[in-house]
Amino acid sequence: MFDQNGVTRRSFVGGMATAVAGSYVNFRSPRSLFAAELPPRRGEEDPYDLVAKLHYNENPYGPSDAVLKAMTKAFKYANRYGYPDADIVQKIATYHGVESNQVVLGAGSGEILDVAGSAFASNGKKVLGVEPSYGFVYSHVSSVRGAPITLPLTSDFRQDIPALIRAAKSHYRDIGFVYICNPNNPTGRIVTKDEIRHLLDELPQDMPVLIDEAYHHFVEDPSYATSIPYVTEGRPVIVTRTFSKIAALAGMRLGYAISQPELIDRMTPYISDSINAVVKWGGAAALEDTATQERVKKVTLELRKQTTSELSAMGYSVVPSETNFFMVHLKRRVEPVIAAFEKKGVLVGRPFPPMLEYLRVSIGTPDEMRRFTVAFKEIMARPVSG
Repeated sequence: MFDQNGVTRRSFVGGMATAVAGSYVNFRSPRSLFAAELPPRRGEEDPYDLVAKLHYNENPYGPSDAVLKAMTKAFKYANRYGYPDADIVQKIATYHGVESNQVVLGAGSGEILDVAGSAFASNGKKVLGVEPSYGFVYSHVSSVRGAPITLPLTSDFRQDIPALIRAAKSHYRDIGFVYICNPNNPTGRIVTKDEIRHLLDELPQDMPVLIDEAYHHFVEDPSYATSIPYVTEGRPVIVTRTFSKIAALAGMRLGYAISQPELIDRMTPYISDSINAVVKWGGAAALEDTATQERVKKVTLELRKQTTSELSAMGYSVVPSETNFFMVHLKRRVEPVIAAFEKKGVLVGRPFPPMLEYLRVSIGTPDEMRRFTVAFKEIMARPVSG
């Protein structure tokens, strides 16, 4: 899977220890937050742990102590169908200032996006959005006999709101919902709060708009704002959130949507009801553990800014990002570069048509970003075949 000469246990752990001593991680943290920085005990080395995983936009530090404690407590319900669920739906509703009948849970926000496709854009209906964006929305709609209408990004990689408005009006009777990923995956660019309001004001008033806020917690730009207030205004807006990113529960699968009760009712029949007791308790604890999330945000954004500055100094342009990932223009096709990184034990993002010379890179730990930068210099210094 990767070149053992590219990363050894000694260099991996040693580099991590050096990074931990640096300013990026000088806050007090639970052992789980930087568990990967500790050398494995004899007989416990796992090749999976040696790979720098910069391809799925995950939180590399793991759940906090408070979340792990809540999840561990919930294991006592493992043998029950009916169990206390930490009142997570009500806690989400209270957190956002909405009613509990305006919240629906999903196995990650990905399930919510699929459910929206089934509820609003199946059997000949269409979803309107941009490309590239989170393309699984479009593929799911196609799988339920709907279809996507996708528009290109602007020259500066932003979502073209005027073009979306024109398309929505011209295809009014065909569109089941409009999809906005904000910030956008894979580009990391935001749609400003003024643009969102303009979009909602100009669209037909009965057209649902799904606004995917999976990366909301990483945004610093003051021109951005969550779209949840539009739900309380009574607009046909569906806002999705996930615990997979800032709360480090990607493998546990938990997300939710907030919307009008009538839209929630249309979505609910398609929900799988597959969320387990452990992650419900973990999610409820994560809502309250904002201090850890702020620390994760701080170190993530510092590492993103450092890494992208280094790439810029090497002469590579980077798409401005407000997320825990970025895209860098390689000036060559990404596929051979992705393969070259894998040989060095660094996993990076897949191709995102039509941006086939842009590589998406997630922000990992300090040592993972050091390994990425070293590998980048080596790979890009020589021609890559393919």
